Amino acid sequence: MITIFPMSISRRFLKGWQRNFIVYKKVWLTNALPNMLLPFFLVVSFGMGLNSLVGKFFYHGFEVSYVHFIAPAMISINTMFNAFFESTYSSFVRMDHQKTFDAMMATPLNMTEIVTGEIIWGATKAFIAAAIMQAIVTLFGFIQYPVGLLILPLAFLGGIAFSAIGMFFTGTVATLEMFNLPICLFITPMSVICDTFFPLQNMSTWVQWFAAILPLTHLVRLTRAFSFGVIDAELLWSFAYLVVFCVIFFPLAVNKIHRRLMK
Repeated sequence: MITIFPMSISRRFLKGWQRNFIVYKKVWLTNALPNMLLPFFLVVSFGMGLNSLVGKFFYHGFEVSYVHFIAPAMISINTMFNAFFESTYSSFVRMDHQKTFDAMMATPLNMTEIVTGEIIWGATKAFIAAAIMQAIVTLFGFIQYPVGLLILPLAFLGGIAFSAIGMFFTGTVATLEMFNLPICLFITPMSVICDTFFPLQNMSTWVQWFAAILPLTHLVRLTRAFSFGVIDAELLWSFAYLVVFCVIFFPLAVNKIHRRLMK
């Protein structure tokens, strides 16, 4: 029998977000440095390595270099990793080891507000990571503005999507080690086949259909379009997909965490 718990929420969820932000400020440099150095090393290595071998090619009517092709994908992948890992490993430690969720339940906060705070915090970290990486990539001239500014709110939306699915897994696994399963079977495959390192249009039809049901494909598609300075009606499908993904997995995550802690 599946029990659906009430989705009662107020602005109090910001208290949970605030708690995580206070902790983050103490170690912000450690979190920021990888996001600063990763795009630089990727652009330099791919620019000096594979870019010279691949050369320029056409992608949806645009002639692009390989490094220009993967730069927006790196922003999307970084968004996914920051949101997912924050809402899995970090949230699990707060919930299971530090008993932070139990302590918060002793306050006026309810479970929906606690989980919402975690999801929005994961999206915030994804936003920060994307902003840092976008700033570095911009220095190489790979982002067209002003349309490129849409990448930042898109990163927050993508962060909500991946934080929600991360919290769903957090409510499912029994130990930290079990996160290896969603990472190996869900996150890692997405980072390879979702129009990231290789143009999806050149892959087999069944791979294209499979990639179309994965959230990272749509995040990459939107990020790359915005980085090229493109806005068209075809992008509405990818935007709608991410919104629906959030709408579905947000209540699922709340329900999973509620059932786990109310046992």
